[in-house]
Amino acid sequence: MNQEFAAYKLQFRVQLSATRRGARLARLLATEELRSWGLAFEEPAHVIAELAANAATHGRVPGRDFRLAVLSDADTLRIEVTDARGDRLPARYVPGVRDSGHGLLVVDALADRWGTTPGPIPCKTVWAEFDLPMWGR
Repeated sequence: MNQEFAAYKLQFRVQLSATRRGARLARLLATEELRSWGLAFEEPAHVIAELAANAATHGRVPGRDFRLAVLSDADTLRIEVTDARGDRLPARYVPGVRDSGHGLLVVDALADRWGTTPGPIPCKTVWAEFDLPMWGR
């Protein structure tokens, strides 16, 4: 087991097709898991929807899936979406310069922090974290 994952008491992981249907299923499955953990799920569901949609749209490689991990300890809820396009990093929307990246404004507004982690090659992971004391358990 990955040492990083071992620190999280609550863990949900699933591999899904890199399609719009897979992205929708990611949000639905994760929402139900968060509900079963007794955590607020509205804001994380929006972030999951955006990151999964990005994986299915911008991170898609034909024949390759994406992975969703939802992890929680006493202090943090972490969402990770790993796709097969490590060469395409997410970029924030810049008015007048970029036509895409609007969805990351949602992630930036809702999550306490987010970023990317390279690998395993050829993949990348886009992650977002929520501080749990903000909404409690």
